[in-house]
Amino acid sequence: MPYYSENIVMEKPQIEIEYCVKCKWLLRATWVAQELLSTFSDEIGSINILPSNVAGIFEIRIGREIIWERSKKKGMPAIKELKQVVRDFIAPGKNLGHIDS
Repeated sequence: MPYYSENIVMEKPQIEIEYCVKCKWLLRATWVAQELLSTFSDEIGSINILPSNVAGIFEIRIGREIIWERSKKKGMPAIKELKQVVRDFIAPGKNLGHIDS
C-alpha cells in the first residue's frame, strides 16, 4: 500500500543490500534482510540482495541513499544500529522497543 502525504502518493521504499561474492557475505546479507523485514514489514516495499564482484563491498541503500558502507564505517553493521538508521530514514515515529532502550 502506498504512503500518502499532502496528496502525493509515495511508494514504500526499496532497500538494496550489495555484498562481495568473493568474501562470501551472502549469509550476512540475507540475515540483515531478514532482520529488516521482520522489523519493518509494513514500511518496506522490497529488499533486493545484489551479488557483486567489487572486492570487499557491503553496502545498504534505501533508494539512492547509501545508509551503510562497510569501507567507510570500518566494519559490518550492528543490527541494532542499522535498524535505528533505517527507522530514522523510513519511519521516524516507529518505536523499536528494546532497541531504543
